[in-house]
Amino acid sequence: MRWVSVGLVALLGLAGCARKSALLLERRGRGVVSEEPAIGKPSIWTLAPVMQTQTKEGIEVTLNFASQEFLRNFFANRQIFGAYASQSPYYPEQLVFYVSIANRSDEKILIHPGEFVLIDNLGTQYSTVGVDYVAAVGESRRPVSTTTRGVLEGASPGYFGLSVPVGRLFVSKPQGPFALLAQSALQRGYLYPGVVHDGLIAFWSPSQHAKTLRLLLTNIKTSFNAEDLPRTTLEFAFEFHVAQP
Repeated sequence: MRWVSVGLVALLGLAGCARKSALLLERRGRGVVSEEPAIGKPSIWTLAPVMQTQTKEGIEVTLNFASQEFLRNFFANRQIFGAYASQSPYYPEQLVFYVSIANRSDEKILIHPGEFVLIDNLGTQYSTVGVDYVAAVGESRRPVSTTTRGVLEGASPGYFGLSVPVGRLFVSKPQGPFALLAQSALQRGYLYPGVVHDGLIAFWSPSQHAKTLRLLLTNIKTSFNAEDLPRTTLEFAFEFHVAQP
């Protein structure tokens, strides 16, 4: 029985490794396949201008490039995050922006950060990296033994024909980083007149050969009719130049 138990743990450990590989095979940008190896590399970006503001039809959008220093200071702020204040949960392979949207119009608006896109001058388009995906990347980079405990967490006696210990003994999920991600991300939904909503959005790091980046905050809906259908859709385009560190 002891050897069977060891074999079970080894099997689950291998399953964890396979999950890591599958996760990393997902394409990170919409562009030429040959450019994929250059995307998502650890990079230190310096973008100019650092902050931009645009206003359309009473909607004021402020965009701030979130450098590594910005993220360190942001997530270390105990006045915002309390006991969860810690290091940034984002990785050097991700490019992050701080977005503030102020609805100064007389109409409600609807935003969907999942539809925002980043485009580089090399012809590659990037979708936002969601909170769940960032958390999944973090989970995939944890030690195999920790991943195995996470797999066994929900097991019950008789799992694989064995009597496996279950319960809090196996609970080791890093709630801190996920809490930071969930609280700091720009959220989808309606913003009513007078509301100011802010948060972070992230993309995979573009190729280091990129010289300019264009961030589109697209499909912001407003002027809803009686059927709650939007009559107007707004798009805010922000241009950034890649500067030398």
